[in-house]
Formats: sequence, C-alpha cells, structure tokens
Amino acid sequence: MPSREQAVPGGDEQVPGREKTVSDEHREWRHEFRPGRLVLGATGLAIAALYAGDLAGSWDTPWYAALPLLCAGLLLAGVAGWIGYRARRRRAARAASTESSGAPASTSGSHAIR
Repeated sequence: MPSREQAVPGGDEQVPGREKTVSDEHREWRHEFRPGRLVLGATGLAIAALYAGDLAGSWDTPWYAALPLLCAGLLLAGVAGWIGYRARRRRAARAASTESSGAPASTSGSHAIR
C-alpha cells in the first residue's frame, strides 16, 4: 500500500499537456481526446467487419477490398489527428495568454539580451 507522500495513479496529479481551467474543476480526464486514433480504430473495426461477414458467408469479399478502405481511413485519421493537434495547441496558447500570474516570457530565464 503506497504511503501518503507517494503519487497514486488516478489521483490528483496534473495531466501533461492539458491545462486546468475553471470549467474543469468538476471533472477529471484520464487522457486527452485523440480523434485520429478514434478514426483509425473505426477503420480497423470496419475492415474486421467486412472480412467477418465474408467468413460468415453473408457476402463475398475479395482479398484486395481492405486496401482502399485502409488508405482512406489512414488519410482521414491523419487529417483528424492534425485538426485535434491544432485545437489542443490553440487551447493551450489561449490559456497561457490569459494567465497573469508569472513574469513575461521575455524576462524569465537566463537568456537575457546583453
């Protein structure tokens, strides 16, 4: 049993890459939403269902039928992942610009202009 000083998985620690906001006070996310992975998983399930129907004898699926479906799914997953990445970056930048608790970025650190 972990002591009180040790971090417990699923506890109150901050999720990397995700800033807390006022509206997040009442909910905790286990991980970030990744739309590209969702699309890729749906593509894999669709290909599996296609060949499962062939195996069950419901329809006849040629061996090459998965290739166009896989290519389209990878393309859509890439686009969804890029859009999700941009949305997370924009949300993080917006949250950083509204914080006024720290020093400005130009004066913090040891990289002062001489």
